[in-house]
Amino acid sequence: MAPVPVIGTTALVIALPAAEPLLAAARDVSPELVRPGLVAQVTALYPFLPAAELTADVEQAVLELAATTPVTEVALTELVGSPGFLAAAAPALQPLADAACARWPHVPPYGGRFGPRPRAHLTVAMGANEDELARAAVLARARLPLTARADALHLVVLTGDGWRLRLAFPFAQP
Repeated sequence: MAPVPVIGTTALVIALPAAEPLLAAARDVSPELVRPGLVAQVTALYPFLPAAELTADVEQAVLELAATTPVTEVALTELVGSPGFLAAAAPALQPLADAACARWPHVPPYGGRFGPRPRAHLTVAMGANEDELARAAVLARARLPLTARADALHLVVLTGDGWRLRLAFPFAQP
């Protein structure tokens, strides 16, 4: 089981609002399967640095990372999963996730639970039992393929009220 994040936990994410239908599929099965407070998104690095360590230098480094990333059309065509978990693979965002991990090598993605280079993905459902997972997969698969535009890297922080946007860093325009 994944550790529960504490207040002050941060993450670097890429919002993909056009992929909300995939989360809606999981919510149709059970609202508890979808994390509250964030739109459909692909994680570049979680957990990131604690909120207390977010200095101007760190923010500048995130800005530079985003500025070297082109605006990207993300094709979501494949569902992947494991017990209790369903996601849509997002290979177009793997280079950004890899670059974030390389820039902050002392911050292992997902605390190291999935190795040094986890597959970029959009989480559809978490904490599902086998039946819920199967139903969510059927509903989500019916909404694929989806294409979503990735145009910014978001720094989010967990507060007492849920995940909140701290800063958004735009990607390079074509």
